[in-house]
Amino acid sequence: MDRYGNAVVHTTWGEWLTAVVAEPALRPLLGRDWQRYRRTADPTVRYRFVASRLATKYTAAAALHTDPVELDLAYKIGGRPYLRGLDQIDVSLTHTDDLIAVGVSRDGRIGVDAEPADRRMSYELLSRHVLTPAERADLERLTDAERTAAMLRLWTLKEAYTKALGQGLRLGFTEFGFGADGGDLLAPDGGPAARGEWAFATHRVLGRYLLSVARHDAGLDSSRDTAAHTMLDEGFMGAVTELLY
Repeated sequence: MDRYGNAVVHTTWGEWLTAVVAEPALRPLLGRDWQRYRRTADPTVRYRFVASRLATKYTAAAALHTDPVELDLAYKIGGRPYLRGLDQIDVSLTHTDDLIAVGVSRDGRIGVDAEPADRRMSYELLSRHVLTPAERADLERLTDAERTAAMLRLWTLKEAYTKALGQGLRLGFTEFGFGADGGDLLAPDGGPAARGEWAFATHRVLGRYLLSVARHDAGLDSSRDTAAHTMLDEGFMGAVTELLY
């Protein structure tokens, strides 16, 4: 984060289970999420919820060189997480099965999305709802196995991009596309849609998941000190700490 202006961390909810069960400071760590945690009846759902929030807070805290209990995780309409009072820092969260991934950026928007690498998506049922004409033309040249893998990669890239925009599934997936290498944002006809400001990548993690990342460089000053105590006034930091405790 200090070097590149953004970071993505992946973990599993099982790695956080001990912290969820035994952490004495769980209530102040969860902050406003504590009541949701208490209302969730299913133990598995509850533990996974807490693990994802702790992973988000600890990742952001490491990037900001602060204590996770000092961060106030809130949610915009639609559920997108953000750090209250830290407008220059963008966060994104995804989880599937036992995987949790968190993206943090100080340079602009960031979105992350993950799916099991062996997930099967029906090309016949979904292609006209998910793919642009140019993408369909590219995929129709592939074998069935290659097409399935390519479609899953495109799905995670599109999810990551719309999450970065704060749109989720509200932005039609056929309104934008990606090339065969997934590195450039394209118009539906396959022409360039944007240059320079967006970067995309897909990674295989833990041997069984695809994790896609969409990053936007808004031209913010990456050299600016993003330690929490320099980005927040003392009154706000004190108020957050008081509320958490």
